[in-house]
Order: sequence, then structure tokens, then C-alpha cells
Amino acid sequence: MPKNVPVHIHWALLFTSSALIATVVIAGATSFFWQQTKRSLDTSQQQVRAASAKIADYSDQLTSIQAALATSQNDLQQLKNTDQVKRNEALQAEVTAIHDQFTKSVTEYEDVLKLRDLGVKTDKMDTLFAQTLVSLSQRNYASASGILAQLAQEIQKEQNVLATSSGGAALANAVQSNDAPGSGYRRQTVQSDVGTFAVDIIAADLNSTRVIVDTASPSDCANNCPLAPLADYVNRSHGYAGVNSAYFCPASYPSCAGKTNSFDTLLMNKNKTYFNSANNVYSIVPAAIFSGNSARFLAHSMDAGRDTGVDSVIAGQPLLLLNGNIQFGGDGDPKKNSRTGRAFIANKGTTVYIGAVHGVSVVEMAHVLKTLGMQNAINLDDAGSLALYFNGHYIDGPGRTLPWGIVFVRK
Repeated sequence: MPKNVPVHIHWALLFTSSALIATVVIAGATSFFWQQTKRSLDTSQQQVRAASAKIADYSDQLTSIQAALATSQNDLQQLKNTDQVKRNEALQAEVTAIHDQFTKSVTEYEDVLKLRDLGVKTDKMDTLFAQTLVSLSQRNYASASGILAQLAQEIQKEQNVLATSSGGAALANAVQSNDAPGSGYRRQTVQSDVGTFAVDIIAADLNSTRVIVDTASPSDCANNCPLAPLADYVNRSHGYAGVNSAYFCPASYPSCAGKTNSFDTLLMNKNKTYFNSANNVYSIVPAAIFSGNSARFLAHSMDAGRDTGVDSVIAGQPLLLLNGNIQFGGDGDPKKNSRTGRAFIANKGTTVYIGAVHGVSVVEMAHVLKTLGMQNAINLDDAGSLALYFNGHYIDGPGRTLPWGIVFVRK
């Protein structure tokens, strides 16, 4: 510091210099912080602009997705309304119509075959059936349905005539009685609670008669099975009476293609061979078991076991009586509702019965057999298969050839 300068001036200068320095420092710091802030602000603005751009891009993408979704929904609605979808629905309806009409046609045709087997002239019915096929081939299902209705009426009319005539013929040579015979054969009329019917019935005491089954095939047969008339089964088994089998599949029936002349119920023949055992393990088809001087009827053949010590095991359906009570009240099957000649096997104590009830439905036959005092009874085959044989000649039949027959043999 120069000499001779007052002290207070020195302090003033010092103070001024310090203030100047401080001002410069503050200005520099302020400039620095301002530059930093500006750079941060620029960066933030860039980030905001980038984020805004992304949001705009996402918004555009969302708009595109919404537009595509709207287009897809519109396309789906258009597809539902296209001819192809409607065409598929129409095709499904047509397939259903074909199935229903064809199934009904087969059923009606098999009823015509039954009538033909019984000697009925079926020319008119054959013509109606042919017209049905023509309508089906032309896809005129309404017309086919109408013709089938006419065919069903013609079938019913002939069935009624046949039932009346066969029942009338049987009634002409029958005695009126509601009691079953104790032995041998008798033709009688039975006045049941559902009407009066003619019955051909053969009775045998199990103490002196065995009930056996003879079969044309030695073992299981699924298709093209051998057949024989009832008389052959009775004679080659050295029997004196016999009745036709339970239901089987005749070769003439369209629905039996691939399983002609076969049957699928449980059976044990006179050689102790069981038929259809594998597919009847859980069968609810009724069965009758004959052994020694006893007869046992079962609601379900799955309870029969596979005992070869018995004389025979016979499954058939429906079960008509069990312990004196009617078991069948109808099931909607038109074939069971039609009136025709029907065969049965039954028992009352140690007496076993085979026979035929004429001009009767299955339900009506159950009532007739109850009126006769039967304890248990099973329905067998009917109409064209009906055959009843006694002491060297046919009482009813001979009917069509059979895969098996029930035979009475003296002990």
C-alpha cells in the first residue's frame, strides 16, 4: 500500500475490491447456474417432445387397431349372413330330413315284409314304398312324409285284418277258459281285462320234461348265421314240442345288413355252450333258467351267471310277468303295439308253458297270461317267426327258419 495514504482509504479500497470480486463471482455463478438450468430445460423439453411423439404414435396405433377390430366384426357379421353359412345350415337340415325319412322308410318296409311273410298281398304297399323312394331321391321330403303316412295306414289296416282273421280262426276252434291246462296242448279263448283273445298253449311238468335249446350254429355267430325250421330242432333233439326263438335279425330286413340271422341276447344250448356271453356281462335283458324241476326268471340276464349245470338259459324281451305281476306296460315301440300272433315262455310253479296268443299286442299278451295265472313270462318273437310244434305237427307256423328253438324233451 502506498505510504502517506490514510488508513480509512485503504479499508475503503479493500472493501470495494472485495465487493467487485464478489459481484464477479456471483455473476459467474449465476451465469453457470442459468446455463445449467437452460440445458436441463432443453433436455426436459426434448423428452417431453419425444414422449408426445410416442403418445401420438401409440394413439395412431390404437386407432388402427380399433379400425381393424371394427372391420373384423363387420366381416364376421357379413360371414354369418353369407350364402355359405346359410347353405351349411340348409345342408344340415337336409341331412336330418334324409335320416328321419330313411329311418321311417326302413321301419315301414320291414313291416311290409312281415305281412308278406304271413301271406298278405302287399302290391299296394310296395307301390307306396316305391313312391316314397322316388320322392326321397328328388329331395321332396314333404311328399315322402305324406306317402309314408299312407303306407303306415295301409300296414295298420292289413295288420288289423290279419289279427281279426287269425284270432277269429283260432276262436272258432277254441274252448273258453281262463285256466291254463295242467298238461298237453289246448286252444282256448281267454277273457282278460283288455279283451278276449285266442291262445294256443302247451303245458309240461318239469318233473317229467326238460326245457332245452337247440341252435343251428355251434357257437357265437355275428353274421350270415345258419338257420333251421323249428321242426328240425324238435325232431333232432328227440323232443315232442317246441316254440320259436326270441327276436333275431332276418336277412330280408335292411336294418340287419352286416348281422343277418344273428341275435345278441344270452343263451345256453343243449351242448352247454353259452352264446353272446361277452356282450351280456352287464345286460339288463330278462332271462329264464331251467334246471331239473325248477324254473327261475330274472329281470336282468347279467344275474344269470354262466352255470353249465342247468338245462338251459334263455334271454328275451320284454319281461311280461314276474312273480305274478305285470312288468311291461308299453315302451312306445310301434312294433310292440301292433296286433299279431306272439309267442311266449312262462311258468306256474313246476309247470312250464310255451304258446302263442293271437291278434294281440305285447301289453295285451301280458294281461292275457296274467289272467291265465302265470307267475313269470317272457316275450318271444312274433308274426313271420311264429311257430308252435306239438306231437309231430305245427300248431302255428312253420314261419321263417330260425337260429334256435326252444324244445320240450321227456326225461
